[in-house]
Amino acid sequence: MTALLTEAGRLLARRDDAGAERVLTGARVLAAEHPELLRLDGLLLHRRGRLAEAADLYRRALATHADDAQLLGQYGELMADLGDSQSALDLLRRACVVAAADANAWMRLSLQLDRRALHEEALASARRVVALAPGHAEGRLLIARNLQALGRIDEAANEYRQLIARGGERAYQAWFSLVDMKTVRLDAGEVAALERLHAAAGLPEPARAALGFALGRVYEDAGRYVDAFATLARANALVRRATQWDSAASTREIDGIMTTFAGITAQAREPIGHETIFIVGMPRSSTTLIEQILAVHPDIEGASELPDLPATIAAESKRRGVPFAAWAASASADDWERLGRDYLSRTARWRTQRTRSTDKLPNNWLLVGAIRAMLPGAKIIDCRRDALETCWSCYKQLFAPGLVRYAYDLGELGAQWRDYDRLSRFWAQRHPQHVRVQDYETLLAAPAQEIQSLVEFCGLAFDEKFLRFHEAARGVRSASAGQVRQPLRNDTMRAQRYGVLLDPLRHALRTPGLQPFAN
Repeated sequence: MTALLTEAGRLLARRDDAGAERVLTGARVLAAEHPELLRLDGLLLHRRGRLAEAADLYRRALATHADDAQLLGQYGELMADLGDSQSALDLLRRACVVAAADANAWMRLSLQLDRRALHEEALASARRVVALAPGHAEGRLLIARNLQALGRIDEAANEYRQLIARGGERAYQAWFSLVDMKTVRLDAGEVAALERLHAAAGLPEPARAALGFALGRVYEDAGRYVDAFATLARANALVRRATQWDSAASTREIDGIMTTFAGITAQAREPIGHETIFIVGMPRSSTTLIEQILAVHPDIEGASELPDLPATIAAESKRRGVPFAAWAASASADDWERLGRDYLSRTARWRTQRTRSTDKLPNNWLLVGAIRAMLPGAKIIDCRRDALETCWSCYKQLFAPGLVRYAYDLGELGAQWRDYDRLSRFWAQRHPQHVRVQDYETLLAAPAQEIQSLVEFCGLAFDEKFLRFHEAARGVRSASAGQVRQPLRNDTMRAQRYGVLLDPLRHALRTPGLQPFAN
């Protein structure tokens, strides 16, 4: 039995799930309730997406092996995937208690803490990882990431530079992260080193792409716009080749949402949701900046990009067995209120210290109609920035895998912006009292006036401290983490410097007869 379980564990570690299944089939005949068998079977089911069944196996194994750190860690990760973040953290913390010298247990905890924006604890946990395993590159990346989120930019840069000096496969991530802070400049020696690494033979495509995004930004900062464009174009092409995206399908989705919500009048009977402010818009359109301004207020917790609204909608779609647009039209007031209360329950942890919280997941622009139906008391801020600048800023940004999949081709970027633009106008026209369109360029031109109007829209009294938003001490989890800790700048317009190189994007953005958006 021991030999079978050892072999199954080895195969699972190699991601040979089919081989592991064959071995575990034999083990089940010998001892179906063996805790190690239950753990391995649970891991296999987890990978296959059978989460409830995996959870049952983990619970049965824990009944007799409550202090098995590996089992606690796997169960914690499963609970995180099930959306029970508190149980996940409780299990992972317990694993670290029973296996205090296990760097992997601390790493699992660190990752979950980081994902939940608990940056101070994530940083402390990642430091434990590195103390136990000094060569743990992923732990060092996590230290740097959380220092960056906490606004400790110089310390984060130092951590990234130490990782670069160590070399190895994580060095390219450190290079990308260092440059991606956008407020740190490389010296001539560093630029030369980055160029050499980017040009090195045999690099895996993901590494070359990440280095290309970093080098393209360095060239832009140096005013080398032709080199920047060429480098970024090659990096985007590498990512696009490995990314699935269908612009036509996205356009059809927008059409379906507009058709569905044109006729929806049902909404939650109670005006729930006043404790939540949604900040939506295309990526790189100033959503982080707007959240930073609002989070100055002592009653508002800046919760950053939360997965809870899409998760709530997805869970209802799964329950009904049909896509969102297919059930939204038939949802009753009671249905919408139930979903709204589910969202508020999912996000309640962000309001334990403050009475209101923000949710700035940019892609929620698709779900403004659902927000209005579920949470009639919520405020919604739609962040808009010059279309060319927005799309060019997206094109320069390497996003997390699977996110913003339209960003790696100029034509697809333009098509997505047009879809965003027409749906954004649709929401604003339908809900003029509940959706505020916040224009970035107008904010730069008249910051005091715009910020006062913004905070009053959210039901807050204006105070001069809102103008000093960059001084707010809070965690920021986005590509703009360093930028929003600086005063407003008027030199962020970069696209025009590329001249005719961006004509394909200009062409993609054109919509015949489109009028400027009126605030």
